[in-house]
Amino acid sequence: MSRLDSVIRRLEAQRACLGYAADIIDGRDGSARVDGVVLELGLGNGRTYDHLREILPDRAIYVFDRQLAAHPDCRPDAAHLFLGEMAETLPQAAAKLSARAALVHLDIGSGDVSKTKRNADGVIPSLLTLLADGGVIASDQPLSGLAQAEGIMELDLPPAVPKRRYFMYRRREI
Repeated sequence: MSRLDSVIRRLEAQRACLGYAADIIDGRDGSARVDGVVLELGLGNGRTYDHLREILPDRAIYVFDRQLAAHPDCRPDAAHLFLGEMAETLPQAAAKLSARAALVHLDIGSGDVSKTKRNADGVIPSLLTLLADGGVIASDQPLSGLAQAEGIMELDLPPAVPKRRYFMYRRREI
C-alpha cells in the first residue's frame, strides 16, 4: 500500500471513529448523553480540532500539544490550549478543569515507535482521572494499559474501519 493510500485510510478511519464517538456522547446512539468537555491530544496542523468543532459545536474543546504549529484558523484560544509534554500538561488540566471529559481524542503517533508507545503509556493515568463516566476515548495508538483498567472497555470500531486501524475505549457508566 502506498503511503498516500495509508494516510487516506487513516484519515477515513479517524473521521468515522470521531463521528461514532460524537454519536455516543451526544446520545444519538440511544444511550444517555455524556456531559463534559472534549480533549484533543495532538493538535498538529489543526484539521481534527477543526472537525471536532464542527461535529460537537456545543462542547468546550481543550487542546494539548508540545508546540503550536496549526493553521491560524485551526487554533484554540489560550484558555483552551495546553502546551508542553502531555505527561506534564494533562495532570495540570485535571487540576484546572472543573468538567470531566466526555471525549478524548489521541492523535499522537510519530515515526518513532518506542517514543510513541512511551507517550501513549504516559498519558493513561491522567486519562483515567479525566474521563467522565460513559466517556469515550478514540486513539490512533493502542492503549493496552487503559484497556486493562477497571471500568474501561474496548469498543468495536465502526463497520468501515479495519480492526487495529484505530482504537476506541469507553468508561462504563456508574
